Amino acid sequence: MPFNLGPLIIIAIVVIVLIIFFRFIPVALWISALAANVKVGVWTLVGMRLRRVVPSRIVNPMIKAQKAGLELSINKLEAHYLAGGNVDRVVNSLVAAHRAGIPLEFERAAAIDLAGRDVLEAVQMSVNPKVIETPIIAAVAKDGIEVRAKAKVTVRANIDRLVGGAGEQTVIARVGEGVVTTIGSAETHEEVLENPDKISQTVLNKGLEAGTAFEILSIDIADVDVGRNIGAQLQTDQAEADKKIAQAKAEERRAMAIANEQEMKARTQEMRAKVVEAEAEVPMAMAAALREGKLGVMDYYNMQNVISDTRMRDSIAGDEKK
Repeated sequence: MPFNLGPLIIIAIVVIVLIIFFRFIPVALWISALAANVKVGVWTLVGMRLRRVVPSRIVNPMIKAQKAGLELSINKLEAHYLAGGNVDRVVNSLVAAHRAGIPLEFERAAAIDLAGRDVLEAVQMSVNPKVIETPIIAAVAKDGIEVRAKAKVTVRANIDRLVGGAGEQTVIARVGEGVVTTIGSAETHEEVLENPDKISQTVLNKGLEAGTAFEILSIDIADVDVGRNIGAQLQTDQAEADKKIAQAKAEERRAMAIANEQEMKARTQEMRAKVVEAEAEVPMAMAAALREGKLGVMDYYNMQNVISDTRMRDSIAGDEKK
């Protein structure tokens, strides 16, 4: 009796169809959506598969929003997912804002999420303000004494300015600038130490939150210390600089004096050389005068006597000086 392959082929086809069906249609997820009264069609799930969208990333947030009493469109969630957004975080932020009574629409939350900010953290910060601690800020009062202060800034997120608003670093920089300005305008460092709250009030009145994603609630000075005596240090540095300038000028004058002395010595030696040269020509001139009869023998002897007398007088004068 020949073997009939027909039933086996039919069974294989049925198995393949079921595998494809359960592959493209997450039946368990579809049943969960029906149980939560979330209307999601089977072909909608198939379309998500074809668009390479993970159905659970869309359906589970939809169920969460439905249970929280929010009306969201599955097309908007899918569009936000395809744009690279975090659908679950956006839905969590909407649920948190709804529970806290904060007006927040899906478009705004999606825009904040796509801008790279944590929209859920922003909603939580709106409910529970955050404390930002600044690094140690050093400034110098008018008396030249350095004052080192540290501030704690309590901020609350401003959801309307999260897109395009400056972050925490801008707030810290502005607070630091305000602290430096306030300390620098104080007459003495003691005035700052006596009234540290003056710093926080002055800085808070400057409107530092403009253009930022936060609302500054308070600025508290956590610590104030006295630093170096900058005024005395600057005077010391100035005196040291003046000393070096004076030393340089004195060295310049000494070098000029040495140069002048060497120049005088050179001139003296030059003059002596000329005198020696002239003295060497005297005997030759006298000999020529004798030959020509312009100088007599007696005149020559009288001149020699005068020269000898002059040398003797110079010798006696030199001994008396000693």
